[in-house]
Amino acid sequence: MNKIRAFMLRATVGVFAAGALAAGLMTAPAAGAQTSQSDSRQAFTAQTQRAGLTPAQAGELQDRVDGYLAEEPGSRQVSANRIAIEGGDLVVAAPGQRYARDLAGPGASGRAPAACGYGHLCLYKPGDSRDYYRCGTYSLPWVGDGTFNNNQTRGTTAKFLNSDRSVRWTSTAPQTGTATWTQVYYVVPC
Repeated sequence: MNKIRAFMLRATVGVFAAGALAAGLMTAPAAGAQTSQSDSRQAFTAQTQRAGLTPAQAGELQDRVDGYLAEEPGSRQVSANRIAIEGGDLVVAAPGQRYARDLAGPGASGRAPAACGYGHLCLYKPGDSRDYYRCGTYSLPWVGDGTFNNNQTRGTTAKFLNSDRSVRWTSTAPQTGTATWTQVYYVVPC
């Protein structure tokens, strides 16, 4: 229920911000920032073209990325489908991909799950993946089922927390398994 309320609040704030922007109440970024954004968008477009996405599929992918950017404070898009989030990276599967693969990286076919690097905690849900490589407590706005790979240093315990930050369950590295993300509100990789 709390995740639904949070989603509704984020959607309301997003609509308000879009209206304020349209009304001219918010200022535009500086010219240098616009150039940087334009260069990034061109690079992202080239990545989607190399991956064989149609313009419609590229637009669908960008919409999904924009949705994550709106719900992840402090996040930033670093490739057509990869977002730097607090504590790690989030990769969004491109249309037609079963598994999320960074379109800017090698092996972007999405036919097999990306490897979880040593020292990392990786979470997966159909189509998307999170790769945590920094210690801390991070919000997890996912719902539904998925899998995890705790590939951290042997013996490192990852914690998966309830909305009140009490421990729901733990995983001691190395360990993989399935998970229901709906009741997990926070992740503590190490």
